[in-house]
This record gives sequence, structure tokens and C-alpha cells, in this order.
Amino acid sequence: MKPIQEDKVLDTRGFFCPEPIMMLHDAMREALSGEVVRVEATDPSTERDIPKFCKYLGHELLACESRNGEYNFWLKKGNSNQE
Repeated sequence: MKPIQEDKVLDTRGFFCPEPIMMLHDAMREALSGEVVRVEATDPSTERDIPKFCKYLGHELLACESRNGEYNFWLKKGNSNQE
């Protein structure tokens, strides 16, 4: 995968649903439109929850990867004010 330049990193490793999504809500509220946030996670449910979060709130899921029980997601903040 080609490296993606992120503006912020959100470490949710060790947290389980619903905490990673709650933490992501806060991070996206603080991010500026167009900024990229990388989420680090260990909760397998994030593979389902983060794409739904993006679709519902109008953010772009640029990439995701899973390796050895760790998950990384790159999200680009949309123009939505629904966070």
C-alpha cells in the first residue's frame, strides 16, 4: 500500500466497542475539513464500525489494513457537520 500522509493519529488499541467509535467522534470533531486521521485499533468490530461511521457521517475511508490482530484506518474528514 502506498503511504498516506496523515494529519493526526488516534490510538484506540486496547479499547473495545463502543469506545473506539466514541474516541473517533471526538477526533473528527477536532479535525479540520480535508484532514486525514489514522485510527489504530485492536478491536475486530472496527472493521465493520468504521466504514459505517464514514458512510453515515460523510467522511472518506481512504484505506484500511489488518495485520496480526491490529487494524489501521485512514479517514479523510468530509464537510459534514454531523459529527
